[in-house]
Amino acid sequence: MAAVELRRIGKSFGEVEAVKQVDLSFEEGTFTTLLGPSGCGKTTILRMVAGLEMPSAGDILIKGNRVNDVPIHKRNLGLVFQNYALFPHKNIEQNVAFGLKYRNVEKSDMHKRVKQALDIVRLPGVEKRLPSQLSGGQQQRIALARAIVIEPDVLLLDEPLSALDANLREEMRVELKAIQRNIGITTIFVTHDQEEALSMSDRVVVMDHGVVEQVGAPDEVYRWPETRFVADFLGHSNIMKGRAEATGNGLAEVRLDNDLALRALAGGVAPGVKVEVVVRAHKVAVLPAEAGATDAGDAVNLFSGKVRDVNYLGGTASYHIDVSGLTLQAINPIEGPLFKEGDAVSLRIATGDCVLLDVDGRRID
Repeated sequence: MAAVELRRIGKSFGEVEAVKQVDLSFEEGTFTTLLGPSGCGKTTILRMVAGLEMPSAGDILIKGNRVNDVPIHKRNLGLVFQNYALFPHKNIEQNVAFGLKYRNVEKSDMHKRVKQALDIVRLPGVEKRLPSQLSGGQQQRIALARAIVIEPDVLLLDEPLSALDANLREEMRVELKAIQRNIGITTIFVTHDQEEALSMSDRVVVMDHGVVEQVGAPDEVYRWPETRFVADFLGHSNIMKGRAEATGNGLAEVRLDNDLALRALAGGVAPGVKVEVVVRAHKVAVLPAEAGATDAGDAVNLFSGKVRDVNYLGGTASYHIDVSGLTLQAINPIEGPLFKEGDAVSLRIATGDCVLLDVDGRRID
């Protein structure tokens, strides 16, 4: 049985359809991220699961029970929001114990459970402090402790890391995922941050305009986008227009609009069909020009190009390279001297790293 199940769930605000008949299942003990741009419907879904919004259509099931008409305080959910929502005049013990007061938990047991929750989030001994005496990262952990102390069926996290600075945010990603694994709680996480989604999740749900575009493991969604939106939104992609010319041995040969030929790992496309080829920037290897003389065989595409610009990113470099009038982006680890603007280079792209889309923007397998 799924921990949470959405069946044809929809939500409208007046004439605006924010969520459009979505079917989703969240398995017990998993960490699932709803990812997408602002206004895509991800937060609306979270708020409907929480009971903060009523669905306009469909059913919400938690632990197999329909909860559409069940108020928020009876759903046994843990909630953590972007602003933490701690009570500034209450100490940490009182903040963490807040949900226990309304569950008829005895005082002795309440103190024990608060201590256990603070141990889990690695903040023992802060019970008597006020929120203002803690850092932003510590306050975030207190909000998490308050959410898990009630032993909820599901943990709901709405952009909980967005108020933190970059270094602390990265640290808290690791901490939050470790805590989730430790207690084994089903978690639904909302973010627009791609790195958060890819680094923390067991499963990613990519949304746009109230519709689920793709659901899958992070590496699957990144490497094999099912739609043009996913390819364009997630990571850095080169999207090239062309026409399939021939297929065979599981490969399709595509004549790009700049007249270059490119082989892609896809056998389900007929010759003459217009397609788009998606190649992640991290999958375009930039090599010295003389490497282009190497015979790569059918498994690799090799092109000659000229570096237009270079962006140094610390451990990696981002290149924009002109290939017969087509500009491709390549993001490569820095293992030696950087290529410079104007350098002649070769680009190496494996056929297995090329994804074909049809004219409707759907992946061709």
